[in-house]
Amino acid sequence: MREHTIHDFETGSLNVHVLPSTTYKTNTLLLHMRSSLDKDTVTKRALLPYVLQSGTEKHPSRKDIRHELDELYGATLNVDVSKKGENHLMTFKMEVANEKFLTDDRPLLERAIEMLASVVLHPRTLNDAFDKSIVDGEKRALKQKLASVYDDKMRYANKRLTEEMCEDEPFSLFVLGDSEDLSEIDEKSLYDYYQEAIENDQLDLYIIGDVEESEMETLISRHFGALGKNERKEKKVNKAVQKHRENSREVIEEQDVQQGKLHIGYRTYTTYDDADYFPLQLFNGVFGGFSHSKLFINVREKASLAYYAASRVESHKGLLIVMSGIESNKFNDATEIIFKQMEDMKKGNFSEDDLEQTKAVLKNQLLETMDVPRGFIELEYHNRLSGTERPLSGWMDEIDSVTKEDVVRVAEKIKLDTVYFLKGKEEAGNE
Repeated sequence: MREHTIHDFETGSLNVHVLPSTTYKTNTLLLHMRSSLDKDTVTKRALLPYVLQSGTEKHPSRKDIRHELDELYGATLNVDVSKKGENHLMTFKMEVANEKFLTDDRPLLERAIEMLASVVLHPRTLNDAFDKSIVDGEKRALKQKLASVYDDKMRYANKRLTEEMCEDEPFSLFVLGDSEDLSEIDEKSLYDYYQEAIENDQLDLYIIGDVEESEMETLISRHFGALGKNERKEKKVNKAVQKHRENSREVIEEQDVQQGKLHIGYRTYTTYDDADYFPLQLFNGVFGGFSHSKLFINVREKASLAYYAASRVESHKGLLIVMSGIESNKFNDATEIIFKQMEDMKKGNFSEDDLEQTKAVLKNQLLETMDVPRGFIELEYHNRLSGTERPLSGWMDEIDSVTKEDVVRVAEKIKLDTVYFLKGKEEAGNE
């Protein structure tokens, strides 16, 4: 695996991470703005990045922004919101061609940095408020996104499981916020919150490409210099809230659906900053993370009980989520066989070959992720979120060192929390 060295420096309250690399033909800029998940701000944060990318002082409309991106040889600008553990992230990403491969001498990278800074620091405003037409348009778009979740039953089931399982925890909040709260937001209240976020969020800017660290320090200082040093802002880490439920619970919901959604939540009591992080990743790989896993083979292939059956880990919260699509009258059979796969993992009823195959697949997946700038950044950002130093260069060795006993030990810590089942009304009496 290639050795990557990230160079860190600060410009005011902005933490900058530069990875000089000749691997990529483009230069990537990615800014994470991080705050705690909070009921009072989650909807504003879901809306804010889309408002910011819709107009700046210098480029007051989407059309103007698109024109500038076209001038930068088709550079791209994307925004997103996500949650990791008890953190809510707003993300701004730009990709621009490496000017070293072009025939003219336009300073593309500096113009891209200037563009990103203008989106984040110099939005289009009027009388200390955002442009009303932009805010209203993005509110409509967000409302449609929220409504569409109901129609995507897999996503809906995940949302409902999280709400039930993590009730009274920040993680229960939906990443896109709430429609009822959306109606209370206007151009003034959102702008006021924007100023708070710029002042108080943890700001991490990643720059990956064929770049020079010293030049990046100069350019970032020039264009992000408006971010003064906030001595009150600490580099805080939001530790995951860990709930202990004495008895697991079952939540059944009925809708007019063709395919039932059986989603099961477990508490792993293992997070990214724990020594057992990699044993948990390998547990998940053997249990349900890949196409050779127990859930896929035994629930879907052998028993034909599910249209799909898989599991995933939320490593900053300490959750394991099983997702399956089943016929509504197969609830008892499906849960029984899923629970058996978990018990088999706890008893060590899997082979060394299963573990070695999972190691190979996991390492290949990680290498593919690292080969993409955004993927590399997301893996490296785990350290920022958790306050842990786990260099990516050592990940392969850590995976190889995991033993079957390690996986069983991690499995034994896992506790069933909530079973959520969305079943069809027409089959309600057929279990």
